[in-house]
Order: sequence, then structure tokens, then C-alpha cells
Amino acid sequence: MNAKLRTLTNIHTTGTVVIVRLDDADEALRASRAAIAGGVRAIEITLSTHGALRVIEQLADEYGSDVSIGAGTVLDEPTAYASVSAGASFVVSPNLSPAMLRAANRHQVVSISGAYSPTEILATAEEGADIVKLFPADAGPSYARAVLAPLAHIPLMPAGGVDEHNVREWFAAGVSAVGVGSSITKAARPDGEYARVTAAARSFLAAVEAARG
Repeated sequence: MNAKLRTLTNIHTTGTVVIVRLDDADEALRASRAAIAGGVRAIEITLSTHGALRVIEQLADEYGSDVSIGAGTVLDEPTAYASVSAGASFVVSPNLSPAMLRAANRHQVVSISGAYSPTEILATAEEGADIVKLFPADAGPSYARAVLAPLAHIPLMPAGGVDEHNVREWFAAGVSAVGVGSSITKAARPDGEYARVTAAARSFLAAVEAARG
């Protein structure tokens, strides 16, 4: 199995990308390892995290092909190249950046590109995104269902506000995967008990599995 197919398989098998947007590299590493211990197989380290590229490089070295480590908030081609060079197997943007998508396709890594309206979602798919990130996802599952009625062929992944209590509604609306963040990654706060992150990841993945039947 080639690397790009393996990354897509990791995302679609679990239906989940855990988004790590934390204050520093140490916290990001600890939270990522704890989430992986809970069964997560796709971790997005946002580049707003201090030392994000070092975190990506370290996690990619530690977990190899078993876990897909991606870079988030990738806004342009140079940042996409830096992320891939650090070991990212997927790149994520909050918006449509054709240059970022070209870089991802050139280096054969998975691209997840943000869009909101039907016009943006279709344009993003036509530019070559492997998965379209519904962002922001505040409009909820009913909006995703309405969008996917005519665009069911496009793999859609909402990010923002997704948790184990509403994940069933998202998958019932037809999304392919979901992005989840602080409800898992910040579960160790305030006392640094990362076993809670592992438990939160395990509980979320169980909710996804139940939602997908």
C-alpha cells in the first residue's frame, strides 16, 4: 500500500482526525501520544502550535506508517513543502489555496482543504482536494445534509464543534470523517493527567463506530 493510500485508509477507517492546537511542543507531543494510545490513527498538528514542525517530525519518526501525522493551518506552497519535509503525510488548510493543493499533489500527500458554501466546496474538490473540510461547521449537521444532497460524491469532513454527543448526527448527514480537537486534546488540563486524553480518544472513537453502524 502506498503512503497516500495508507493515510486515506487511516482517516476513513477511524472516521476521525484529531486536531492538536495547543500552546507548546511538549504539550502537543504528550497529547498526541495519549490520543494515539486511545486508538487515533490520524493526528493534525496545527502550525499555530509553537515548534509544530519539530512535533510532526518526532511523531512521524516514532509511529511511522502506523499513524498518519499531518500539518494544519497550511496556507501556501512553501508551508506545505516544509510540512512534507518534516514528515507530514497530510496537509490541512482552513481555506482554498490552489498552490497548497498543487504542492500536496506534487509530493503525493493527502490534502484536506477548507470550504463552506456549495460553490466553495465544489471548487475545492475540482482543484484536487482529497477531502473537503467543512469550516466553520457551526451551521451543524443539517447544513451538511443539505449540501451533500447534490454533492454526495464529495468527501466532506466537518471541523469545529464536533464531539461524541453530536457525532452520530454528523455521520447521519453523510460526512466521510470528522475533525475533533479540544474535547480530546485538552482533557489533560489543568493537572497534566494525560490518561484522560487517552480515555477521551477511546470514547470518541467508540461513538464514531456506533454512529457509523
